[in-house]
Amino acid sequence: MSIWWSLHLRREAASVPLARRFLLGTMESAGVDPDISFDLSLALSEACANAVEHGGTHGDPGDGAETWEAWEEPSGTASGQYRVTAYLDGEKCRIEVADSGPGFPARRALRTAAQQHEAEQHHEPELHDAPQPYTAKQQYPPQYAEHPPLTAEDGRGLCLIEQLADHVHFGNRPGHGGAVVSFDKVLKWREGALLMAS
Repeated sequence: MSIWWSLHLRREAASVPLARRFLLGTMESAGVDPDISFDLSLALSEACANAVEHGGTHGDPGDGAETWEAWEEPSGTASGQYRVTAYLDGEKCRIEVADSGPGFPARRALRTAAQQHEAEQHHEPELHDAPQPYTAKQQYPPQYAEHPPLTAEDGRGLCLIEQLADHVHFGNRPGHGGAVVSFDKVLKWREGALLMAS
């Protein structure tokens, strides 16, 4: 048995705890280990918060953007909305958060935290001097979100997702614009769980 669901949410702060509670309820009902549930729900909260903050067009959400009808294909995301999709099976949970904003910046080389620290020690120019809609770069193997300065008050969400999940992909929706953050984690189960792998 497996569980699959997709939520189409407005880019409002109240949607973040709603998505988190929906995921936690699903995993509780299925019998997922509480520590795994917590990690995935925190990662989901960070991805949703990014979609709420950065996921619209450069104009206001109500500036005549098309509506996102329930029967439309998810690629029809309007600027005032974003989509969360989750799939739980016997082995892992995969989550995707897609928005219709400007997406991640053009491809640039990624730096690990150690490389970033070394560059700062040698006073190399930063790769992220220009303002960016997100605090991570486009996917390159191995993938790392750009680590913000230690004194930054925000911008740590994508780095946190990388720490909480087993596999992470940051990318842009082809042909439609908008960012896609997808991640998965191997599941552990409580005894007698409904979806436990056989």
